Amino acid sequence: MSKRRTERLLSMVVLLLSSHRYLTAEQIRDAVIGYPEQGEAFKRMFERDKEELRDLGIPLETGSNNAFDDEIGYRIRRQDYELPEIHLEPDEAAVLGLASRVWQSAELAGAAAGALLKLKAASRDIDDDGTATRARGIEPRLTTQEPAFGVLWDAVRDRRPVTFSYTASGRSDAGKRELEPWGVVNRRGRWYVAGFDRARNAPRVFRMSRITGQVKLAGPPGSVTVPAGADVRELVKDWDRTPARDRTAILRVREQAGVGLRRWARETEPLPEHPGWDKLTLSFADAGWYADYLASFGPDVIVLDPPDLREAVITRLKGALT
Repeated sequence: MSKRRTERLLSMVVLLLSSHRYLTAEQIRDAVIGYPEQGEAFKRMFERDKEELRDLGIPLETGSNNAFDDEIGYRIRRQDYELPEIHLEPDEAAVLGLASRVWQSAELAGAAAGALLKLKAASRDIDDDGTATRARGIEPRLTTQEPAFGVLWDAVRDRRPVTFSYTASGRSDAGKRELEPWGVVNRRGRWYVAGFDRARNAPRVFRMSRITGQVKLAGPPGSVTVPAGADVRELVKDWDRTPARDRTAILRVREQAGVGLRRWARETEPLPEHPGWDKLTLSFADAGWYADYLASFGPDVIVLDPPDLREAVITRLKGALT
């Protein structure tokens, strides 16, 4: 939400709270800075602003001052608007302000801006850029680079089922899934969607990075019901428990590189036939995740064994070049 729009909405809220009468749209336009003079342009902007206020939970009441008024008016009843005062400590205000800056994706920018507007309306210590006054210099970021994220986020918000192709761990072919999504969760830097799998008639969790192709909406809004007490975070946590590291990887690692790998290596020995390189022996469980991790080291790490892990890393490195 832009600074100009935030100021306009705040001005509108203050105006309607302070009025004991219903104010017409024209009266609001004359009193609130930022509305265009043109009739159609004003009507479109005014309708958007009304919807925005209602989405924020602000009780915008419509009515007329007497039986002879032909034009509808608007006001905000103070007794409906006010809540018991919420006291935030400076560090709590800082966290809430910073949270509005975390989300960089378009899907979440609106929700974050709406929360920030409420904080400003409550006169908390939040600056115009979304930073709490006592938390300047902190720049948190949470990215949503998964192609499937946007559609899944919309589906969860609108309670709509989805279909997609999914490649399960240890499988090379993708299968079709039909899911009633309950929520999306980020865990250990990975994005997941959890919900009710219609084909398997049970709750399931899917890692977004394993979704291939396009996610399609498969039903109208409101057609998904989230069971009472469903805890998506716990579902993902149980699904993502670290399995036993029962596989062995042999790596060639350049000297002075791969500090994290060396920390977990069972064995480390120099390679006289390859000066400047060491051979590391490590344990791992998930070839897909481990291939992503090893590929992040680029040319400083070469997988010698097992073959499937080596091919997975090569595939990821080739993909980075295209």
